[in-house]
Amino acid sequence: MRDHVIAVDVGTASARAGVFDAAGNLLARRECPILLRRPGAERGEHDSEDIWQASCKAVAGALAASGITAGQVASVGFDATCSLVLRAENGSKIALAEEDGIVFDTMSWLDHRASAEAEECTRTSHPALAHCGEVMSPEMQVPKLMWLKRQRPDLWASAGLFFDLADFLTWRATGSPARSLCTLTAKWNYLAHEGKGWKPDFFSAIGLDDLVARGGLPEQGVAVGRPVGVLSPWAAAEMGLDPGIAVAAGMVDAYAGALGVLGPVAADPGDLSRQAALIAGTSSCLVAFAPEPRFGRSIWGPFFEAIFPGQWLVEAGQSATGGLLGHLLLAHAEGGGATTAAHQRVIARIMEMRAEEGARFGERINILPDFHGNRSPFADDRLTGTIAGLTLDASFDGLCRIYWRACVSIALGLRQILETLETSGFRPERLHLTGGHVRNPLLVELYADVTRLEIAVTRGEDAVLLGTAMNAATAAGLFSTLAEAGVAMARPVTVIRPNPATRSLYDRDFARFLAMQRHRAELDAL
Repeated sequence: MRDHVIAVDVGTASARAGVFDAAGNLLARRECPILLRRPGAERGEHDSEDIWQASCKAVAGALAASGITAGQVASVGFDATCSLVLRAENGSKIALAEEDGIVFDTMSWLDHRASAEAEECTRTSHPALAHCGEVMSPEMQVPKLMWLKRQRPDLWASAGLFFDLADFLTWRATGSPARSLCTLTAKWNYLAHEGKGWKPDFFSAIGLDDLVARGGLPEQGVAVGRPVGVLSPWAAAEMGLDPGIAVAAGMVDAYAGALGVLGPVAADPGDLSRQAALIAGTSSCLVAFAPEPRFGRSIWGPFFEAIFPGQWLVEAGQSATGGLLGHLLLAHAEGGGATTAAHQRVIARIMEMRAEEGARFGERINILPDFHGNRSPFADDRLTGTIAGLTLDASFDGLCRIYWRACVSIALGLRQILETLETSGFRPERLHLTGGHVRNPLLVELYADVTRLEIAVTRGEDAVLLGTAMNAATAAGLFSTLAEAGVAMARPVTVIRPNPATRSLYDRDFARFLAMQRHRAELDAL
């Protein structure tokens, strides 16, 4: 009986696959690294075939470890970072760069080479920009494609297919060029609530009159919870699965995490509007829903039916959170590299030092965490980070003080984002945390204490993979709706409540945080 699904989650550094049953139990999980080329601080490139092969290897490994057979798998679902894959009309790769025999054809989500083009989009003041916080981000696909047409007209002329990474994976799995409504609304300035989602006058204003035709982009997207096609024989052979099973519409990775943690309450719009998802890893995304559109500067969205039918999704975010902590380990002589073991070593020492020093620990160090620009609330990719209060201390303990205060700054940034969302009518009572930050006890504690909200952590599961599994199960017909899948596949949660004794401490830190932002603006204005 086909009553299991496979979920594939592609992040910045790896592809992960999980085998789930219809009750949401994760039977097995496997992870494979992927290549990321960084020719400069503002650039990042992948090889899409490397990503595909890593995904296939992870699927085959997870299936082999799960104890079930291919005959029990009903469907496959994919989520991925919002990276941009470039292909010719015949499907062959278009080379942004070649290195050591590897062809890199994909701009990573974190690639900011199109900052100038993003600013040009913003200056148009086109009404479509109201659905991306009034400010275009270089992480969106349209400015990246502007850069491609201007800086590499040879590549533009040979292009025939532009894909969000999740849509590339479903195309590779099925041969269908269908795109997901989730990716189109979130990253392509596609207005799903209008009869025709593409805005030709906007594309004309920025010199992309031929974008839809050049990129093989469809007029309509496929909703989450629906299949884009079936697994092809050649893809099935690479994954060790049976051909003909359903392949669900792809998802933005953060939105898959939102589905994984908010799916259980999606059937009740009132309950859904009182909760939000915080998907936190290399960067962080805060996702909330409302039954009507709500707008705000620096807030991505509202996106109609990006996940749930009839619901408008909004997203706010921080461009470097886990990435910032990893950077500190790489940059400090005592960091030992941005490895899991290095993070754990620092966190353990911070726990000891906080127990010894209490609130005095690192208190004179203050940090602005915008080392990769600011998504929310400033929507300015040119903003930079700041560390104030440094001494000549180059010891490991000195690194621990900086790391701790960086964690505090990340939580303060989240508090500011929540206050920004409140002006647009969003006031969540609980945050559902998922992603790599659930393994950092410092951040889990701080998110509760600094925001003064309950933090719900899904226990023992990868909620991003779980959300993709819910999508796959619905696309296979195991459930009639995403909300039904959310209830059936929900995992238990642990709730962390804020410690009221820390309120004055973090109020002081937040006042310092705002003062540093004012001082940065003053310096930039000189």
